[in-house]
Amino acid sequence: MTSICTNLQAVRQRIKEAAELCGRSPSAVSLLAVSKTFPAEAVREAAAAGQRAFGENYVQEGSAKVEALADLKLEWHFIGPLQSNKTRLVANHFAWVHSIDRLRIAERLSAQRDAHLPPLQVCIQVNVSGEQSKSGVAPGEVEELALAVAALPRLTLRGLMAIPEPSEDPAVLARRFGELARLRDQLTARGLALDTLSMGMSADLEEAIAGGSTLVRIGSAIFGSRPSPVSA
Repeated sequence: MTSICTNLQAVRQRIKEAAELCGRSPSAVSLLAVSKTFPAEAVREAAAAGQRAFGENYVQEGSAKVEALADLKLEWHFIGPLQSNKTRLVANHFAWVHSIDRLRIAERLSAQRDAHLPPLQVCIQVNVSGEQSKSGVAPGEVEELALAVAALPRLTLRGLMAIPEPSEDPAVLARRFGELARLRDQLTARGLALDTLSMGMSADLEEAIAGGSTLVRIGSAIFGSRPSPVSA
């Protein structure tokens, strides 16, 4: 079994090669290690190997991990679906939220963010594949939501996030990732200063980087096969 440190090195090499292949600087692509369902000890091992940013999908599990690992001063990103009754924990435990898909959630995060903390960095999740089972705002509704979120206090709108349907066809992935980049450009033209495209996971990070991703969310390629979630 390979170590988390070895896996991290391999993922960083994949990012480097993918960026260079499409003429981008590897430094333009950040690595978010998705630690959902993995124990705090696994995060400590990754942190010891130089990883600083971690993503969590489940509110209680993620918040507990943030508290248990507070001594490491890591950067925590919430990347899962978020219910209204759980926004307070996320607002005050995390530095980033990638999964804004309705204004009500953003309003609650804004109202509940501790004034002593820096603004919460947020992305709007877009359902670029049109899957009914998947969270995210429809592409045609992104602009209205983005303009409203950008006006809220205690939040800073950084960009867009997507989880396209799995596909072994690079052309399909290219279209999905290209759609998110197009929407980002559309919002930039409206005066929003966006710098983040959160897209790409273990299976498709190369296609995402070719499509303009600035942040890839990698779990299994770093931590291994995922155990069952410990909490929702």
